[in-house]
Amino acid sequence: MKKVKVIFFIYQMGAGGAARTMLNIINNLDRAKFEPVLVTLNYNGSYEDDLKSDITFIKLDTKRLRSAIFPLAKVIRNEQADIVFSTIPNYNTIAILANLLSFTRAKNVVREAAYLGGTLSEDLKLRTYGMLYRFASKVIALSKGVKENVVSRYKVKPEKVHVIYNPVDVEGIRNQIQNGQIAPEHQDIFNDHAKVIITAGRLVSDKDHQTLIEAFADVNKQVYAKLVILGEGELEAELKAKAEALGVGDSVHFLGFQRNPYIYFEHADVFVLSSVREGFGHVLAEALATGTPIVSTNCRPGAAEVLNDGEFGVMCEVGNAQDMAAKLYETLTMDNEELAYMIDKGKKRANEFAATIIAGQYGETFIETIDQRGQELKKRE
Repeated sequence: MKKVKVIFFIYQMGAGGAARTMLNIINNLDRAKFEPVLVTLNYNGSYEDDLKSDITFIKLDTKRLRSAIFPLAKVIRNEQADIVFSTIPNYNTIAILANLLSFTRAKNVVREAAYLGGTLSEDLKLRTYGMLYRFASKVIALSKGVKENVVSRYKVKPEKVHVIYNPVDVEGIRNQIQNGQIAPEHQDIFNDHAKVIITAGRLVSDKDHQTLIEAFADVNKQVYAKLVILGEGELEAELKAKAEALGVGDSVHFLGFQRNPYIYFEHADVFVLSSVREGFGHVLAEALATGTPIVSTNCRPGAAEVLNDGEFGVMCEVGNAQDMAAKLYETLTMDNEELAYMIDKGKKRANEFAATIIAGQYGETFIETIDQRGQELKKRE
């Protein structure tokens, strides 16, 4: 049987969630059935070293997304691709246009990761994406809530949208915990008897670290605690100033991007997600895999689905610092038996998102798309 050649297109293999998702799918795709080709713009990404050696990796000779259409079309032709897979609306647009201009039989499969829209201008923009998505064979939504949003705001037919959750490299996470270590300059944070609360994510408004810092200031009045924030972003200076203003500047530690955040999660007492909205909440699934108890805002649609409305972690109201503080204190003071039960359930839940399982679901979707193409050709004959 001829292998299905799949081109994976992304801006760069950087430090973001989209690149991590792409990495997990490509690395775990069944090589007996598929031949993956990764295409990026001309950037160096931190996840490139983690790609398996059998993956064909092509960098286009441009750093501008708009300039990638014709070079990508040429790659699609030269590689004789069967599927062109992309993620995030702007990149999906380029991938669809490039595929149309390749004049090949390749089919587009696009992925929607975020819960977008809400204002009139945003919704009009999403309708434009939806018109382009008519040229794609499948749209993959990473949660049920994202699918509902794609159908209602992008106006994509529901039968065209498949829900596939984000892949989590559960085995890789546990290997990194076993073989990794916290950076020497950070070890003092974890080496005393303080309770450590940890979070990870870009320092942007949607992650709502402001509410988290307010909640932490309340918790710190009740128990000796530290807050560790992993990630980089435009709001770092503002968040540091807020911590200082609330009198907890010395207890809030901004540690930037870490290649192995999981060893930090594993040494913390609780992981917290303070987001306003999440399409999936990938970091929650990763935290579950590390065996770290979770407190998360009820940010829909993602967090509610990952944690099944509180079955696998404690949930609090979005933007409510008092409620978050109460739930953090509740988790930090749980008895050992209750804590062990929560951790065990969380690990089992994480296994449901294992990269091998999710990559298999992507593979099934790719095969289904190829079969659909065959049926279309027969109809034309």
